Parts: sequence; structure tokens; C-alpha cells
Amino acid sequence: MNKKQLTGLICVFTGLVFLICGAASAERISHQLTRESTIEQVLRRGTLRIGMSTFVPWAMKDKKGELIGFEIDVARRLAKDTGVKAEFVPTKWAGIIPALLTGKFDVIIGGMGIRPKRNLKVNFSEPYDYTGMSIAAHRKLADGFNSLADFDKEDVTIAVRLGTTAETSVKKYLPRATIRAFDDESQAYQELINGNAHAVVGSAPTPAFYSIKYPEKLFLPLDEPFTREPIGFAIRKGDIDTLNYFNSWIRVTESEGWLKERKHYWFQTKDWEDRVK
Repeated sequence: MNKKQLTGLICVFTGLVFLICGAASAERISHQLTRESTIEQVLRRGTLRIGMSTFVPWAMKDKKGELIGFEIDVARRLAKDTGVKAEFVPTKWAGIIPALLTGKFDVIIGGMGIRPKRNLKVNFSEPYDYTGMSIAAHRKLADGFNSLADFDKEDVTIAVRLGTTAETSVKKYLPRATIRAFDDESQAYQELINGNAHAVVGSAPTPAFYSIKYPEKLFLPLDEPFTREPIGFAIRKGDIDTLNYFNSWIRVTESEGWLKERKHYWFQTKDWEDRVK
């Protein structure tokens, strides 16, 4: 073997070594990422911790104090299909993303709209639902109001839940109106019922529910929601394994018709009303 042939053989051998080492390194990294993924931690722990906040009919308490609602059904089905228990972590909406990022729970399942600004902080799954902003108005204060333009005035007060897409929507579509933000959505509606606000902007169908419950004081000035937004699970960034699993679960349950069936029950019927306080 001459010098040229020896050099070539050494180069081939070196290349093979680098290839083998690179493959082994990639495999180690892959195993490490899998071990560190949220879904793997959930499987080892045996519990899926869900960050959520109560608002009708997504999540609320029944007469026994147990959580029920569309999002509760979704979270429980997800946990069951994963082979773990569901653990709900009620959290104020304004601080729910920071709580996720600090590890207080594994995922947000709480009617969270997919927004680019939020996406800078968290990763979203594919949409498993769609919602839109609707308005419940005070019969006396908003008498004669039947369009967005009627509410877009400086002397009009709009109550919303703090940190929600309702607040964002009011700032975008009703920039001249005065906003009053509350930590709890029920507080916003109480302000409206008490006559301290012209309207509440919130995710449909909640404004309709309150209008039906208090027909002598409230009404729906618009026939349809004035926005449409996708709803997704929110997880910490950089976790591809968990994101892939959640997306697959959404596709399967959607194809079964289960998501549509639960959405119909909670949003288009009143069969559940006698279960709540």
C-alpha cells in the first residue's frame, strides 16, 4: 500500500468514526429531549396538571363543588386517554401564562385564544375549538344600541375580564370606549347588572347566557359574535414531543366527533343548568 492509498484509507476511517459518533450523539440528544419532555414527565408522575380558570360554560363548579364544563370534559378525556389522572390548578387568568412558565402546571386548557403575542411566550396546539367575542348590554344604559359603533364612544363603559382576548378586542374594535377590567368574569357581569357599565364583552355564548338569565336587565345588541378566534392548548416553548402528542389527540377526538358533541352539549343546550349553583 502506497502513501496515497494509506491517506485515503485514513480519511475513510476518520469519516466513519465521525459518522458513528455523530449518530450516537444525535441519539443521546433525542433520548434526553424525550426524557425532559412534559408528556414524559406526566407519564412518570401519573398526573396531568391542568391550568384553568372558571368561566361559564367552559369551567365552573356544580352544586357539589366539583368542576364541570366544556374545558373540564376536554381535560379529563385527554388525561384518561393518556393513562393518567387529571389535576386541575385554578389560576387567575391574568397570571395563567406566567404560572405555566414557572412550572405550576403542565398545560393550559382554558379557552385560550391563539394570539401571536401569546405565541411569543408559549407554544399552541392545533385549534380544538373556535369562539368569538359577543356583547351583553344593559337595557336602560344601552337602549337603542344595535351596532359596534354605538358602543365605541368615550361615555360608554365596557366591562371585561382582565388579560383576556375580550380586553384585547375592546381595545381594537371599541378604542374610544372606557374599559373596566376585573380579575373574575362574574364581577364584570355583576357591574353590568348593577348598572355600572353599558356592556360586557366576552366569549360567546356567555353573554347570551347572562342575557337569558337576566332578561329584564340585559339584552344582546348583536345577532352574532363580532370576532372569530381559534382556541388551543398552551404549553412551554421548545417541547416538540408534547406538542406532537396533543396535536395527534386533537385530530383523533375531532375525527370521532367527540369534540363537536361536547361543544354542542355545553354551548347549545341547557341540559346542564340544573347541575350548577
